[in-house]
Amino acid sequence: MKLKNSVAIVTGSSSGIGAAIARLFAEHGCHVVINFSNNEGGALTVAADCEKHGVEALVYRANVAEDAECRAMVNATLEQFGRIDILVNNAGTTRFCDHNNLDGLDKQDFLDLYAVNTIGPYQMTRASEKALRAHGSGHIINMASIAGLAGIGSSIAYAASKGALLTMTRSLARVMGPEVRVNAVCPGFVQGEWLKKGLGDDKYNTLLKKAQAAAPLHDTASPESVADVCLGLIIGGDLTTGETIIIDGGAHLGMAPIRR
Repeated sequence: MKLKNSVAIVTGSSSGIGAAIARLFAEHGCHVVINFSNNEGGALTVAADCEKHGVEALVYRANVAEDAECRAMVNATLEQFGRIDILVNNAGTTRFCDHNNLDGLDKQDFLDLYAVNTIGPYQMTRASEKALRAHGSGHIINMASIAGLAGIGSSIAYAASKGALLTMTRSLARVMGPEVRVNAVCPGFVQGEWLKKGLGDDKYNTLLKKAQAAAPLHDTASPESVADVCLGLIIGGDLTTGETIIIDGGAHLGMAPIRR
């Protein structure tokens, strides 16, 4: 698939991974929808960066946990661009809670995380299904996490929501083909403000060093490196669907050592 003159919705793209994806796609000639729920200033900055590459950028406020807002964003995209070729379900949230603290999470925490991390991608897929199928070469990328594979991460609720997203990715890949490919990417530790804000500077820096030391490539993901993988799936993965791509410098290789 070629990105030039195509149209991508990137949810949660006012900062971090979503912003890096939108900027990279725009660099390759793709018109982008910059979605945000709170950070309007960041969304406008990302849109301006994208437009420097000669593409159009639509800035749209929507909470993907709300089905009506998902449908409205898709309709606004079609009104402006007339098509949707790519959907990147990147919007996500978490609740930081040590896995040992089972009393630290309640029912509402799970519901809140699933609403954005799992139900949101489903609602966005459903809302954009017809448009994605229309040209026979649509693509959906679900932003999951190594947490969903290994049961680690910021909280058990977060890991569970991302694990569910991975299962849903495989289900959707079956039903959306052959017109639409559906894949998931699983970053490990991602350098940047999102984790730094959640963990605090000291813990963030400690965990970053540990993650880099544990990875065979001695490095961890950045928003830009995740965006590079997403780009590769779009322009170089025409026969790839239902797959999960891990982006962690190989750190997952040490999670379950072979016992002799």
